[in-house]
Amino acid sequence: MHFQSISKKILKKAYELMYTSKSMTDIYEKNKEKTSKYVHATSRGHEAIQIALGIQLRAQDWVSPYYRDDALLLSIGMEPYELMLQLMAKKDDPFSGGRSYYSHPSLKRENMPKIIHQSSATGMQAIPTTGIAMGIQYLDNQNISKKIKDSIVVCSMGDGSITEGEVSEAFHMAALKQYPILFLIQDNGWDISASGNEIRSNEIIDYIKGYGSIEIVKVDGSDFVQSYIKLEKTIKVLREERRPFLVHAKVPLLNHHTSGVRMEWYRDDLDKHQKRDPLPILLTQLNKNGIDNLEIKKIESNIIKNVDFDYNKAKKSKDPEPKELFENIFQDTEIKNEVGVRVPKEAQPTIMVDAAMLAIKELMEDHPECLFYGQDVGKRLGGVFREAATLAEKFGDNRVFNTPIQEAYIIGSTVGMSAVGCKPIVEIQFADYIWPGLNQLFTEVSRSCYLSRGKWPISCIIRVPIGAYGSGGPYHSSSVESVLTNIHGIKIVYPSNSADMKGLIKAAYHDPNPVIILEHKGLYWSKVKGTESAKSIEPAKDYILPLGKGKIILKADNNKIENGETVVVITYGMGIYWAKMAAEKYPGQIEIIDLRTLFPIDTELIYTSVKTHNKCLLITEEPRNNSFALALSGKIQSHCFEFLDAPVRVVGSENVPAIPLNSRLEQTYLPNEKKVSESIKSLLMY
Repeated sequence: MHFQSISKKILKKAYELMYTSKSMTDIYEKNKEKTSKYVHATSRGHEAIQIALGIQLRAQDWVSPYYRDDALLLSIGMEPYELMLQLMAKKDDPFSGGRSYYSHPSLKRENMPKIIHQSSATGMQAIPTTGIAMGIQYLDNQNISKKIKDSIVVCSMGDGSITEGEVSEAFHMAALKQYPILFLIQDNGWDISASGNEIRSNEIIDYIKGYGSIEIVKVDGSDFVQSYIKLEKTIKVLREERRPFLVHAKVPLLNHHTSGVRMEWYRDDLDKHQKRDPLPILLTQLNKNGIDNLEIKKIESNIIKNVDFDYNKAKKSKDPEPKELFENIFQDTEIKNEVGVRVPKEAQPTIMVDAAMLAIKELMEDHPECLFYGQDVGKRLGGVFREAATLAEKFGDNRVFNTPIQEAYIIGSTVGMSAVGCKPIVEIQFADYIWPGLNQLFTEVSRSCYLSRGKWPISCIIRVPIGAYGSGGPYHSSSVESVLTNIHGIKIVYPSNSADMKGLIKAAYHDPNPVIILEHKGLYWSKVKGTESAKSIEPAKDYILPLGKGKIILKADNNKIENGETVVVITYGMGIYWAKMAAEKYPGQIEIIDLRTLFPIDTELIYTSVKTHNKCLLITEEPRNNSFALALSGKIQSHCFEFLDAPVRVVGSENVPAIPLNSRLEQTYLPNEKKVSESIKSLLMY
């Protein structure tokens, strides 16, 4: 490599950034009693490759750094003071307002590359970042946005991330679909205290070769000149040819793994790594290019002074106020009230599965940024329940398509898709299969708005067929609402009829937050005895049902209420129909509330009804122990204790590990009309 091919200006800029990064590390070490209060890592040893990348990125690009990338952040224009604010978890931390670790950025500035929320779990940024590239490709193919024409996406990771399964899902999709993304792997040979030889069977490039169509570029990441030239060429091709690359950069690790895992505890190769320090290598290149040591000493002196000033300024800055803890959990939605025509004249009854498909069809007709993907939803099948039938035929394979069996990717990609302005509707084939996607749902989707201080809310719909139907057995029948309602930062709806299904999907689409729609398979076609009323008149196109609003679907007689002869039954999904059948035995004595939304939940309606009737029964299809319904019963008893004439009862499925395949055992496991009726009777006799 010839350093003369890089201008003196660039070399000088690179040295300033590299020395700034080193000076920040030095001051952190000097003041470790203060700076190690919150765990952090630094880029020492990695600076050359990071700076070579950062100074070549443009404002229209996207980059996802990892926790060691503070030199990269400096090179795109961040100031040391800003990074130090995050180091100390200060109020004015520009990324998260004191909520997240050092070098866990989120950035949305017009003059800089965009950075979505970055989590700390190893390699977890790979899927959301690949989702950005997926969204850029989609918008480009649909000619929706000119702003993204030559935008590129960069995902930076350490070598330890390579062995993560979810990282493999990102590589697979990038290779399969040829997304415009550059994966930068900074390989220092250490995975905390485990060396690369201990935990990898092959070299990193050997892992990547298996994907076939990701071009690999090898570089000495300690040499700025080599890094800059190779990245310059790679980025140029990426902008023009719009295909994936992986840059494998060998780098030394010159500092601790993190401030919490110090190098002296486990390192036996410090001398070897020190010989590859990028700073003296770049200094030699500067000298050869005519920049003398006197000028360099002046640069260094000014940097030390500025870094010291920024450190002391950050140290004196304010901590967040306690009230800020509760900000940015969700973005506000404009959908506050029920609008449109629920029962149009001359409209026909529609089964739930068709209502869902029709709602999505109408949304896609009006919104070109809307697309639908998941397992088996494409043209050949249209979903295993035919819930996407005809959609691919109408809108084409670019807007409705199959994905590999990669639940983590399906869920996590919505983060990146949403960030670039797409509106993804995705499907997990069965609730039982959501488990591989929980990491992305919890770590990325649910936390993005909160940890980015509202910069990157995730607007997406995740459809999940749920519940026991037709002897689906242990792998196709589960209910998972208790797990989902314990993930804060997502909204969860559970319609029980076709009109609600359509209205809730419309509201979910216009909500700027992630929404999961749980769709009971046994209600799709109204074939189960007693569920005929799940088939209802299809609402008009303009009908929208706001989230968080329950509904009284059966009212009790006022006289019986006054005599204390009534029970309010609170439920959702299939529970509605068990409750309705049981209520026939107690005319005028039963009020039934359909929750419709599990989060946010309509506590006002619930508490008012409980205080009116003084007796309450909850029905769930989940096993009763530790369930969402049992938690709700505790909340009701806490808020309505003085109004209750009996303990709140919960009817649920039996507490066994799985739903058996045998139909008789399945029915034994589930709630039913008889079990509900017996619970109502015992409450009325209380």
